[in-house]
Amino acid sequence: MHDSILLSSPRFEGNEEKYVKEVLQSPYVAAGGPFLENFEKGFAGRLFPFHVIGLNTGTSAIHIGLMLLDVQRGDEVICQSFTFCASANPITYLGATPIFVDSEPETWNMCPHALEEAIKDRVALGIKPKAIIVVDLFGMPAKYDELFTIAQHYGIPILEDAAESLGSKYKGQECGTLGQIGIYSFNGNKIITTGAGGALVSDNPLLLERARYLASQAREKVHYFEHHSIGYNYRMGNVPAAIGRAQLESLDQKILQRRAVFDKYQKLLKDFEGISFLEEPEGFYSNRWLTTILIDPTVAGFDREQLRLALEKEQIESRYLWKPLHLQVAFKESKYYGGNVAVQLYGKGLCLPSSTHLTNEEQERVVGVIANQYQKVM
Repeated sequence: MHDSILLSSPRFEGNEEKYVKEVLQSPYVAAGGPFLENFEKGFAGRLFPFHVIGLNTGTSAIHIGLMLLDVQRGDEVICQSFTFCASANPITYLGATPIFVDSEPETWNMCPHALEEAIKDRVALGIKPKAIIVVDLFGMPAKYDELFTIAQHYGIPILEDAAESLGSKYKGQECGTLGQIGIYSFNGNKIITTGAGGALVSDNPLLLERARYLASQAREKVHYFEHHSIGYNYRMGNVPAAIGRAQLESLDQKILQRRAVFDKYQKLLKDFEGISFLEEPEGFYSNRWLTTILIDPTVAGFDREQLRLALEKEQIESRYLWKPLHLQVAFKESKYYGGNVAVQLYGKGLCLPSSTHLTNEEQERVVGVIANQYQKVM
């Protein structure tokens, strides 16, 4: 029996154990202290002149980010539909309403035309959206030049959800630093992980100070417990920060490994008709967080579910692409703008195992299952 091949699983091969032991031997196990400070400074060094606040999840970072953009009850926030629910859930935490827009087929991210259509329509109704959440899906940057032209024209800030795109770049600039506020996730399946964790990024020190305040229970800087605002227990702890510090040391290597996995899949599957990949447009650099394929069943002779089941039978994990949020029951009352790009991507797409430690033999085993599907329909 073969071992299971997982979609994306972490492996700790650096200084994680060493740094965690240092934490456990210190008085700083909870949030705050030198380990979290070192992680934040090390991360910020990569993103200079941007600063970083370590938080307990990427979802928390979006929540705080929207608060920094003054999103309040009754406001509307435009969000990409083709993404994980964590991109939109914080909108509802604040009593605001998500307005979903379609993707474009080149990067699978927010469609500029659908964005402008949504803004024009909401403004005509007398409701100017308070913010725009753009997601860099599967590590691929969005079309920021076009999106920013529209956002700036209407005076609406962009929050960049870079949960999946740490290390990706748009025209040489790091993803996560392209919006007025950026967020990252360090969940267990991401490029680097702290087990669970996230970060909020900005080049505005006043915003970051406000974020730190809100994420630390809004505690005033006095020697007793004084609170003038409602805050949240969102700060990252020192144990995950120690893991993150070690993971950060090998980030570039991990990105190269993910890109190598994508390149090998593309090479091995290049002659398989009916299978296509998310390509990099000129000026775009993707960390290739997950290798994703689209299957045209009219050409391949099988669909994504048939392939998923075939892989599962061989103990190989795969997963559908994100189900568009405007199709989710939780958001059934939300307005949607655009066509059917996101729906079509969801209907044809599959994520393949993409871990940084995926071996050549394991990749070939995955491709072997795909090849068998073609033989069945011949």
